[in-house]
Amino acid sequence: MARLRSLFDPFLLALLATVLAATLLPATGTAKIVFDWLGDIAILLLFFLHGAKLSRAAIIEGAGKWKLHLAVLATSFLLYPLLGVAARAAVAPAAPVIADGLLFLTLLPSTVQSSIAFTSIAGGNVPAAIASASLSNIVGILVTPLLAALLMGASGGGGTADSILKVGGQLLLPFLAGHFARPLIGGLVERHRALVFRVDRGSILLLVYSAFSAAVVEGIWRRTDVGGLALAALGGLVILALVLWLSRLAARRLGWPVADEIVLRFCGSKKSLVSGVPLAAAIFPAGQAGMLLLPLMIFHQMQLMICSVLARRYAEAAPRR
Repeated sequence: MARLRSLFDPFLLALLATVLAATLLPATGTAKIVFDWLGDIAILLLFFLHGAKLSRAAIIEGAGKWKLHLAVLATSFLLYPLLGVAARAAVAPAAPVIADGLLFLTLLPSTVQSSIAFTSIAGGNVPAAIASASLSNIVGILVTPLLAALLMGASGGGGTADSILKVGGQLLLPFLAGHFARPLIGGLVERHRALVFRVDRGSILLLVYSAFSAAVVEGIWRRTDVGGLALAALGGLVILALVLWLSRLAARRLGWPVADEIVLRFCGSKKSLVSGVPLAAAIFPAGQAGMLLLPLMIFHQMQLMICSVLARRYAEAAPRR
C-alpha cells in the first residue's frame, strides 16, 4: 500500500475533482469575473511563496556544478521544446487541442520538490539538484513565455516583446519580492510548511477551476474525446522516455559521475504542474489555458510514477557501484 501511494499523487484526485466541478458547474457571468480576480491574486501569491521558499544558501552550495546546470537548462528549454514541436506536428491532424497541450508542457521549467526528492532517493547530488531545479524555475519565468510566443503565437494580442515583459513582470516581480523578503519571513515560512503547502495547492486548484470553466464554456469536451486523451498519454510517455534516455546517454558520454547523472535525468526530465498552471493562466486567454492543461495533468502523474521506479533502481544499484 505504501508503494502504491508513492506511485500515485493524491493531488491528482483533487485536480480531477476540480475538473469535474468545472465541467458540471462552470463559472459564468459575475462568478467568472470573481474567479478571474481570484486567479490573478492566486498567481501573485504562488510566485511570492515560490520566491520566499527559495534558499539562497542551498543554491550557492550547489552552484559550482555549472556545466551540470547548463545541461539541465538545455534539456528543459531546448531538447524538450524540439520534441514538443515534433509531437505537435504528429498529433495535430487527429487532436489539435491535445497537440497544443503537448507542446506547451515541453516549454515548462522543472519541478523543485519532486526532483530533489527523487535525486535524494536515488543517491544523487542533492545540493546540485536544489540549485538546478531552482534555477530552472527562475529561468522559466521568462523563457517559457518567450518560447510560447515563438512556437505557439502567444502574443496576448500585442507584440511579442510587450507580452514577454508583461508576463515576466506579472510573475517575476512577486517571485523576487518573496525571495528578498525571505530574511524577514523565511522563518515563518519554514515553521508553517504545511499551511504554505495547502495555500500553494489551493491556489493551483482555484486556477484550474477558473481555466477549465472557461474551456468548458468554449466547448473543450466537444473538441476532445477519449482518443485524444489517449494520444496525450502516449505522446507524453514517448517524450519522457526519449528525454530520460538521451539525458543518461549525454551524462555517460561526458564521463560524469552517477550522482550528477541522476541530477540531469531527474531535474532535466521533470515538468512542473505547480508552475505550469499559473504560467498558462498568465500567458494565454482563460479558455485556451484550460484546454492546454489536460496533457500536463496526465504527464504529471506519469512522470511521478516512472521517476519513482527509476529512483528506486538507482538506490538498489548503489551498493554495487
